[in-house]
Amino acid sequence: MEDQVRVIDRVFDILEQLAQADSPMTLAELCKATEMSKSTVHRLLSSMCARQYVEKRSDNTYAIGYKLVETVSTHINGLELLTESKPFLSQISHELELTTHLGILDHHDVIYIEKMDLYPNTRLYTQVGYRSPAYCSSIGKCLLACLSGDELEEALYRCEFQKFTPNTITDLRELKRVLRVVRKQGWAMDNEEYQLGHRCVGAPIFDYRGTAVAAVSASGSIEMLSDDRLDLVISQVRKAAQDISRRMGYVE
Repeated sequence: MEDQVRVIDRVFDILEQLAQADSPMTLAELCKATEMSKSTVHRLLSSMCARQYVEKRSDNTYAIGYKLVETVSTHINGLELLTESKPFLSQISHELELTTHLGILDHHDVIYIEKMDLYPNTRLYTQVGYRSPAYCSSIGKCLLACLSGDELEEALYRCEFQKFTPNTITDLRELKRVLRVVRKQGWAMDNEEYQLGHRCVGAPIFDYRGTAVAAVSASGSIEMLSDDRLDLVISQVRKAAQDISRRMGYVE
């Protein structure tokens, strides 16, 4: 165990030196800066290069690799997304008296990463960290609709379509038709597709790259989210998603 900890420390020593350097470093420079032997540094660099956390340049120098940047950026973007979204989720929840969610796509599932409820003691089926099938979720349909054809096929690979209610879409061709409509109109609805008596309206959130990174939704009973309130809820949810997207750097 002690040897494993020492190896991890040495990996971080190398990464820190590369991150602080003004330009890519040679093997000799890294050995001198970290006070490690050439064989040790070379062995660790080989492993990090194989995972793309370090990049070996054509002139045999080393620099931070794209995988490390990608990993850290994903974490930072996730923190930023939660921070920027909370005020809007709270506003919708209070103004419409509905439960609001923030969710992300994980293959063919939605993971709820934030939830706000005007009545915290109300027991709905969702909690932070809860997973639900994307094909019968307003958040899921929003995010599936933003995928390319190949990405959609990959996301739904091995998805077992289960009919939770008479309204659940279990036919892939019909789902794709619905997703085309969702993409065009900019919002999606779960109309008692996962739970009878429950409705949900969602809209996608885009980051500075124009990638749909999450979606926001407002949900409640069919009495709370009735037909006569539907246009208002759609408008509010779409506006919240657009405002959050702008705060994430998205430019239409």
